[in-house]
Amino acid sequence: MAYSGRSIPSQVRAPSMAPGGSQQSSALAARIEEKRAELAHLQDLRDLSGEVASQMEQLEQKLSTLSDGTEAIATVVGNWHNVLRAINMASSKLAPEAEGNQPESDVPLPQTLVRIPTEHAPALQAQTENLEAAEGEDETMGTAS
Repeated sequence: MAYSGRSIPSQVRAPSMAPGGSQQSSALAARIEEKRAELAHLQDLRDLSGEVASQMEQLEQKLSTLSDGTEAIATVVGNWHNVLRAINMASSKLAPEAEGNQPESDVPLPQTLVRIPTEHAPALQAQTENLEAAEGEDETMGTAS
């Protein structure tokens, strides 16, 4: 092994060779512990930052859903003007007919303004029949008592 001509810097030399080596060693050990503690805090900060980022992404998704719902509600509320106008038109058509000499029981009612989708009609009809049957049973039990 050949000896190189480079000299070893004083910072790299063993602490026992330098004057006041134990003092420098304890200061160096304290600095190392300080840096380890700082590293631990930075790792904790990194982990917490990752959690905050994931929570922010979840919040962004929820706000997107809320925004979509708000747009739908705004559309429905915007359509109420048209619905009320249609009801007013139907009511105004009935008013002149009601002013005639016809008794009020013979006044024709306007067409139903609410439409039920046909795919739900059988289920709704069955539900209505069940309610009517239950009401009918309640009435017969009430008269039988």
